[in-house]
Formats: sequence, C-alpha cells, structure tokens
Amino acid sequence: MIIIKVAAERTEVCWEFKNRLIDFMLKVDYTTLMPVTKTAKRALRGSFQKAKINKVIISKLEIAVRTAKKHPSKESILKAISLADKASKKHTIHKNKAARIKSTLAKLLPKKQSTLKVKPSSKTKKHG
Repeated sequence: MIIIKVAAERTEVCWEFKNRLIDFMLKVDYTTLMPVTKTAKRALRGSFQKAKINKVIISKLEIAVRTAKKHPSKESILKAISLADKASKKHTIHKNKAARIKSTLAKLLPKKQSTLKVKPSSKTKKHG
C-alpha cells in the first residue's frame, strides 16, 4: 500500500514507503516489454524515470494553480506562474499551455489604480 500526501505546497510519497516504491520501479521486468536491445532497455528505464519526474512537476503545478485560483494572493499567483515557466522550460508542458496558464493567473492579480493622468507628449509631430 502506497500512501501519497498531497499538500497545498508539495506532493511527496511518505518516506517509509518511498524505498519500496523505488525498489518496485527498479525490479520491473523489461524483457516482457517491447525493447530487445540493451540500449532500448536503457532508454525505457530512462523514460520511466522521466515520467516519474514529469508527474511530480505537473502535480505541483496543478496544486499551485488550484490554490492560486481559490485564494488569489500575489505570492500564490507568482509561485504558480513560476512553476508554469519551469514546467515549460523542461518541456513537461507545451509553451502555449504555460502561456495560457500565466494569462489566466495574471488576470487574478490586483490592478494598480494610479491617480496620475498621462499627458500626451509635446514632442510628437502632427502631420497635416
């Protein structure tokens, strides 16, 4: 039995079960799967490792986006935007998806209301 704790800040497997999970992942019989050559088997092991890491990155991002939408504070929104950037940089999610996430989160940021009125510049030439 594997217990996974999901917190607002992080997702991690309980330490007491972490070693069992790693042992299970390493003892997978790769001979029953498609690869035949040594390098293909090595590539399959690498892809399993990358899939595990990508799952953690995506779950952290989803949790951060959910908390930012539920409780829109500046810190939570900026943290979620940062995680979206990191996920797109590692090619875990597509860059356009990261842009969509950042766009929806940026709309939640409080608007700056300035009392100053912008005057048009006197240096601009009028044609006519």
